[in-house]
Order: sequence, then C-alpha cells, then structure tokens
Amino acid sequence: MDTTTPHPARVYDWFLGGKDNYPVDEALGRQIMSTDGGAPRAARANRRFMRRATRRVAQEAGIRQFLDIGTGIPTEPNLHQVAQSVAPDARIVYVDNDPIVLAHAEALLRGTPEGETRYLQADAREPDLILEQARRILDFDRPVALSLIALLHFVADEDGAYDIVATLVDALASGSCLALSAMTADFEPEQVRRGIAAYAAGGVTLVARSQAEVGGFFTGLDLMEPGVVSVAHWHPEPGPDGVSPDGEGPVSLYGGVGVKP
Repeated sequence: MDTTTPHPARVYDWFLGGKDNYPVDEALGRQIMSTDGGAPRAARANRRFMRRATRRVAQEAGIRQFLDIGTGIPTEPNLHQVAQSVAPDARIVYVDNDPIVLAHAEALLRGTPEGETRYLQADAREPDLILEQARRILDFDRPVALSLIALLHFVADEDGAYDIVATLVDALASGSCLALSAMTADFEPEQVRRGIAAYAAGGVTLVARSQAEVGGFFTGLDLMEPGVVSVAHWHPEPGPDGVSPDGEGPVSLYGGVGVKP
C-alpha cells in the first residue's frame, strides 16, 4: 500500500473527518481547500445524498437488493446500515478495486443477521465481471438499487463512462433504481478548475460534467423528483436546529435517482 502518494479515497476520507488517511493525503486535501474551500462541504453533502437516496429507494420503491460500486473507505453509517435500518433483510454487495478499501472491508460486512453484506474486489471499468460476480449473491430477476456515488468523475468519456453505466443498467430488472452523483463545474467553475488541477498534480484525473451530461447517465430511466440537481438540493433534510446541514447553496456535485421502467 503506497502511503507516499496521495489517494482520492483517503483524501475524501480526510474531507469527511476520517482517520484512514496519511499526511500526504492531508497535504493534498489542504492544497485543494486553499483553492476550493467548498470541497469538504461537497464531500459531506455527497455522503448525506447517498444516505437519503438509499433510504428513499428502500422505503418508497421497496428495493431489498443493493449494488454499490466504488464503495470507498467505510464511513458510518455505511450504505448497508441505512438500507438494513429500513429492511433488515436487505442484501448489499459492495464493489471496489482499491486495496485500501479492501483493507477496511471487514467494517462493511457487519450487517443484520436477517440480511447479507458482501465485498467484491473488482474494477468499475469491468462491468461484465462485476455483474458475473454479483449474480452469485443478488437475484437480478428482482429489482436492484445500483449506486454509483462520486465515482464517474474518475472515468473519462473516452474511457467508456457512459457505456459502463449502460451495461450495468441493462442487466437490471424492471423497477430497479440507479442512484448516481458526479462532479460538476456548473456552480463554481474556477474553484473546480483549480481543484482538478490540484488532483492532477497528485496524479489523479477528474472530469467535471454539466447537468445535461450527468443527466445522460439516466438515459432510459424515469427520474425521481426533483431530477438531476446539486446533491445538497436532492430532498434535503433539516438538522436538529431545523436548518439543512448542507446549507442553502449548491455544492459542485450533481445527483439523481432514476427508476427503470
């Protein structure tokens, strides 16, 4: 495990206030914050979007199977904890190709006795392999909630970002859902540009997409209201003080949930 080069999963963990990161990750995080002070807020808002989307598809769509690709370092509550709080018998498959995530995967497997949680080591750019392995655990004849949270901005169009999503969605049964979030420069173009440059200096490529481009991932799906919006504005929930913890303004990530007709 290389601890001398910054890693996006560990930088994200640092933004969330986690402890599974190293000085080199903190250094990149602080460099990004010096040019884009909203990055930690965006990371936290994205995490809350995942929880709201998971809870909503479990409650309203009645989905009991979840496929989460690009899991990242576990940060409680994890997706399975949200899903199984609604439906204790929910089955969750986490997928990531990162040895850092693998090292922490045990934390992802502590689910309810009624349900099941599994971790697969696989690359998001190999959707057919992911589906082959996930079929051993999930029943693809029944609805599945596919989560691609803060993943696709690491995959360029020329590397098949849209084809990956299409392959995965095509394998899902009617009534399945896609929950997705991806970075955008629509709201804070200069800050995002500088953040992308900082990541590039650390050896990480990022892609910012417009609202229409993010919407393209949902082709053929029926979008839940309010459609593709800043993750901070997707069914925001008030905090203990009655104010949304994500604030009033948008963050530089679009999110949405689509249902397969």
